Amino acid sequence: MTRLDSPTHPSSARPAAQRSSATRHLSGLDGLRAVAVIAVIVYHLFPGALPGGFIGVDIFFVISGFLITGLLVGERARAGRISLRRFWQRRARRLIPALVVLVLLTCSAAWAVGGDVLVGLGRQVLGAATFSNNWMDIASGSSYFNRDVPELFRNLWSLAVEEQFYVMWPLLLLVLLLVRRSGVRIGIVLALAAASAALMWTLYVPGGDATRVYFGTGTHSFGLMIGAALALIVRELRPFDLDAGETRTQYFVRRWLPTVGVVSLIALCFATWWLHDNRAVTYQGGLVTVSILTALLIWSATTSRSRLGRMLDVAPLRYVGQRSYGLYLWHWPVLVLVAAAWQPGAPSLERTVTIGGVALLITVIASVLSYRFVEQPVRRMGFRGIGRAILRRMRASRRGRQLTLAGIAVVTVGVVGTAGALAVAPARSSAQVLIERGERAVATSPSDRKPAPNATPRPTPQPTSSPTPQPTADAHKPIPTGDHMVAIGDSVMLASAPELQQTFPGIAIDAVVSRQMRVAPELLQAMANAGTLRKVVVVGLGTNGSISMDTLNQLRQIIGPDRELVLITVQAPRDWTAEVNDTLRTFAGENRRTVALSDWQSAIAPHLDLLADDQIHPGPSGGQIYATSLQAALQHLADLPPIRHLQPRVVGPTAQ
Repeated sequence: MTRLDSPTHPSSARPAAQRSSATRHLSGLDGLRAVAVIAVIVYHLFPGALPGGFIGVDIFFVISGFLITGLLVGERARAGRISLRRFWQRRARRLIPALVVLVLLTCSAAWAVGGDVLVGLGRQVLGAATFSNNWMDIASGSSYFNRDVPELFRNLWSLAVEEQFYVMWPLLLLVLLLVRRSGVRIGIVLALAAASAALMWTLYVPGGDATRVYFGTGTHSFGLMIGAALALIVRELRPFDLDAGETRTQYFVRRWLPTVGVVSLIALCFATWWLHDNRAVTYQGGLVTVSILTALLIWSATTSRSRLGRMLDVAPLRYVGQRSYGLYLWHWPVLVLVAAAWQPGAPSLERTVTIGGVALLITVIASVLSYRFVEQPVRRMGFRGIGRAILRRMRASRRGRQLTLAGIAVVTVGVVGTAGALAVAPARSSAQVLIERGERAVATSPSDRKPAPNATPRPTPQPTSSPTPQPTADAHKPIPTGDHMVAIGDSVMLASAPELQQTFPGIAIDAVVSRQMRVAPELLQAMANAGTLRKVVVVGLGTNGSISMDTLNQLRQIIGPDRELVLITVQAPRDWTAEVNDTLRTFAGENRRTVALSDWQSAIAPHLDLLADDQIHPGPSGGQIYATSLQAALQHLADLPPIRHLQPRVVGPTAQ
């Protein structure tokens, strides 16, 4: 169970009554940590199984705000002052040793694996060393929700936010404690929480990437503030006075708080399934609600003789909760390395579960070893104590010397491996290189001329050795040439642009990174209004999000009955890929006379080695397959027999 380091325990009893609080525990917090870390691990390791599992980070934030504020206020009440040096020293002992081991070992492993796992490694290591990963990721344009670039230490953003809180909050609290009225102090802290939540709400752009508001210290500190407010609130409660009677707050704690705690736990479990990371409600009230529910749950669990606290203190949850820091540290880098080292293959449930299972096993082993041999010894003895213990062990026995030398060898390998990884780390991912290649091709393309939108495509030239075929009523249409085609797409089409231009000279390509299908109707309408919408419209979207039949029907309506539409399926190891492709196939089947399907996914499936490390963006050979599959779709449209317009049958005396 979680022990409060100060003799003052933030519960419903006044400090004078807490003479044995140094040995008292905060029931339920280790169990709640276990729930939080399990949610985050499932969210990352098994995508789609727990879509809202990322809220585990917000649960951690509330716990941290509650514990840290309780420690600081308790120390001031007991000693009359707060020792900032000792506080920051305890935080360093708690956080730094396991983090150093993680960085050294995973960087060395990344050097062995190679490829995209090394991209941006220098920035990430610097962020880990300075606890500023969140701001460095924001400055570099990194996205928490984009799994194409497997950043090794992406999960350290939350550790950075907490460490920044540990630096700033004690200083602010010293000033806040100068305010005599407890209600005013609590009100100020709650106002800070409300300001942070409002900042996230207003800065979030619905439909856009939420990384800025999710990573920002100011926009995502409301959970820490709510936890801090809770610590101040429960400290101000007085024990029941038989003469004066109980207050309304005491009545609430005695009568309703146990029920509120159980309801809060159920609501949090529901949120791990319902609160998705791409919903506006998540950032506009959802995460704040999670933090409030967590505070109520903590209050209920830590109240004296709480049944909920005892339930959360069951041995398995307590065991996981005590090792939650290591589990959180290791799970993401291990997942990135396992996925990068795994044999390329088509996305499937079996593949996802296998990679996630292997990563989970390694994570558990690494976190248990870290807790046993790194975290606990340093917390008990401190950095100097560890040094003295190592010297004593070396002098005491031969086995002690061997173990010490083995440890030194491991550290040396880690340092050398980290240095090697930093030395060879590429500035750009393999996908980015291919995308930039496509951007240059599109930028230098001469296909900006504006042909008549309904111009008839030129027929395919016939060989001179064969007679010229005579047109008949059943003659098939020729495959259109590039100057009668316009293509809009995302970064996959952009990476394939050179091969599209080579196969279809004159094709007009409008493709940008991270584009989604929902913007396609607006783009096509603008082309139609400008007179640049050509005879054949190619749409390659769906890699970056789900699509709907309504959007596809809008596309069909905008291009009109005289144009043909080609839809390109999606190849990406993402949750929505199967649904996107099913929707595209259904729509093409329902409109087979004027809509063709370019099945890029099926065409590239046997050749995934031709894609970048993200298993999404094609290189030159993959781009040729992309163009060939489009050519096959156009051939399918050309081979369709023309629609016969039958004259009404005449019956009666005038019939011949």
